[in-house]
Amino acid sequence: MRQEQDRAGALEILMPTIQPSEIWQESGRYDDYGAEMLRIKDRHDRDMLYGPTNEEQITDIFRSHVRSYKALPLNMYHIQWKFRDEVRPRFGIMRGREFLMKDAYSFDLNADDARTAYNKMFVSYLKTFARMGLTAIPMEADTGPIGGDMSHEFIILADTGESGVYFHKDWLQADLLADIDYDADLQPFVDKFTSLYARADEKHDPQNCPVAADDLITMRGIEIGHIFYFGTKYSAAMGATVSGPDGQNLPVHMGSYGIGVSRLVGGIIEASHDDKGIIWPESVAPFDMAIVNLKPGNAKCDATCADLYQRFLQAGADPLLDDRDERPGAKLAAMDLIGIPWQIVVGPRGLDNGVVEVKRRQTGDTEELAPDVVVDRLLDR
Repeated sequence: MRQEQDRAGALEILMPTIQPSEIWQESGRYDDYGAEMLRIKDRHDRDMLYGPTNEEQITDIFRSHVRSYKALPLNMYHIQWKFRDEVRPRFGIMRGREFLMKDAYSFDLNADDARTAYNKMFVSYLKTFARMGLTAIPMEADTGPIGGDMSHEFIILADTGESGVYFHKDWLQADLLADIDYDADLQPFVDKFTSLYARADEKHDPQNCPVAADDLITMRGIEIGHIFYFGTKYSAAMGATVSGPDGQNLPVHMGSYGIGVSRLVGGIIEASHDDKGIIWPESVAPFDMAIVNLKPGNAKCDATCADLYQRFLQAGADPLLDDRDERPGAKLAAMDLIGIPWQIVVGPRGLDNGVVEVKRRQTGDTEELAPDVVVDRLLDR
């Protein structure tokens, strides 16, 4: 996530979780936000709040430090905890009241430049999710309390998803891993993908759908990202202006771009699992491979596992070693449950035959290999 934000030109900062009420009163959202805002008072009896989002805060930071159009374009992001006191948090752990979120905020001189910033974030989101092994489809969305007149939500496909989604079958063949020059004109790339039909429940009209029935796929999905362009909504209300080329003060055009980081973890699990447990995509797995010692205390098993573990570490991999004193069946079930992409099963019977078993969690395929070749085989695949 950070890599694609950085490549798109965003600068990482960190804003506090507790915000003063005054900046929300300036924007007009303090009363409008309603009961979802957790409001508190500090020891001086000043009204404060636990940030549900950060448009006001970043606008306040911008207006305090930026004066000239020469500092634009500017895009800043942070990864921080948020709190929304929702009456009924959606979908269990998929949306708790407190959650970790990545937010980016762009500042531009005019609407055309703001569209360029929006396109960069649009592309970076497609790239980010594709690199995580996810199929994430951007869909036109309502702007809600954030406001604005242009918005897309990014929905990953999952059988247990919270929303119905309808999209053209060509989305499943989209190549999103190709290298992208973020400084190039990205509008053709954005147009290519926004021209493919994709709608969530609330936007899909079955009677007027432009896609032939044979080309339309219906599934369920989970929203994991949302991007907005809201023009001068906040900058005009809060006096976030810059001196333009002619010396006149102009309110900047802004956008915001969010990814629910903690929600994303749950989304990946919902999108990639079977009846045995999680199937982590290799790009986001907590470990690269798991070495399972079926008989701890056996000299040959212990030595082989220790050797494999050290060789993987030296090669730059991140292995997990399971040397618990537990039944073999329970160990193997646990490995399937936590979903490490590769399992290397080391037991006395296999070692007597000069082999260990290598299993790919995604497919269940197994292969017997000599311990000496396991490291090279997995790292060279």
